[in-house]
Amino acid sequence: MPRTRTTREQADTDRDARAAELFRQLNGASPATARCLKQRIVVEYLDVAESIARRYAGTRGDDDDVRQVACLGLIKAVKGFDPTKGEDFIAYCVPTVSGEIKRYFRDHVWFVRPPRSVQELRARIVEANARLMQQAGREPTTLDLAADLDEECDAITEALRSHESLRPRSLDSFLDDQDAVPLGELLGSSDPRLERAEIRLTLTSACRCLSPRERQIVYLRYYEELTQAQIGLELKVTQMQVSRLLQSIHERLRNELAGVTEGVRA
Repeated sequence: MPRTRTTREQADTDRDARAAELFRQLNGASPATARCLKQRIVVEYLDVAESIARRYAGTRGDDDDVRQVACLGLIKAVKGFDPTKGEDFIAYCVPTVSGEIKRYFRDHVWFVRPPRSVQELRARIVEANARLMQQAGREPTTLDLAADLDEECDAITEALRSHESLRPRSLDSFLDDQDAVPLGELLGSSDPRLERAEIRLTLTSACRCLSPRERQIVYLRYYEELTQAQIGLELKVTQMQVSRLLQSIHERLRNELAGVTEGVRA
């Protein structure tokens, strides 16, 4: 007994028949008429574009954007379909819409976009993974995928990890279920002490041009933090003499440090 068509199958058949007639009317139609006919065809197949978009929903990118790209792919399919090469529009439409969505993912969704070769290999891995899992009844290993696709294991691993570039990991997430420290707290940061250490080393080198007495003045002023008057009492000189000595020391250190900086740049 022949199988009875479902209501959905009959609706699809009727839609395809209407679309085929609309495509036939495009032959010799004026630009304005052709535009209206194509719009009617797009409306007929909007549910197909929505169905294809739903396959990718919730996995990558924004679902509304994916639906919009699917509709643009449908419009592209209507414009590019040639009825003289076959009347099965749906067979032309589905891969065209899917291709537009995949191109959108490739060009716009990646946070850090890997090379195209890595993206293409990952697409092959997805197809091979489903096929091998069905054949073996288990999740294929990296070796299984490498053998099936004739690729190096390192290339397979790189392509699989590239999926992490779609969306950056939140700094508030945890490395695993047992880890109580957020990822952000494990990341290093700039240590201001390192910069101070570098400055201290540079200044120590520059101070070698000073006499022992001048180094003592620098030590008393900037390490012991004595005032000029207190330094004068320590060295048995006036505060004015200490001021002049410090000015001279500053000038010599500036010149010495400028020479050190120029030497580093050279």
